[in-house]
Amino acid sequence: MATWERVTEICEAELPEVERSTSYNTPALKVRKKLFARLRENEEQIAIFVDFMEREALVQSNPDVYVVTDHYRDYPMVLVELSKIPDDELCEVLIESWRRRAPKRLVAEYDQRE
Repeated sequence: MATWERVTEICEAELPEVERSTSYNTPALKVRKKLFARLRENEEQIAIFVDFMEREALVQSNPDVYVVTDHYRDYPMVLVELSKIPDDELCEVLIESWRRRAPKRLVAEYDQRE
């Protein structure tokens, strides 16, 4: 089962310029002061950035893992159930969320590294 500690571990190991922070009084991760992941108050979900079409596909393909509440309906974000997401998939969605929020130059540097 994934935890916020695992989320933080993945991001700090994989991604440049990850900053620990807070958002709505909960732990959050940012890249150059831009939020890309936050722990929900229930501590069982994280909120990450996705585009609306990708969000729809994620929710339809795996509704046990990906959830959209009324609060997030108009935002390009999806909730991820930490207890139900495999580690490799968690890593993938965190990287994609980071890519959406990081400056283009930083993303390009990251892509060259791989």
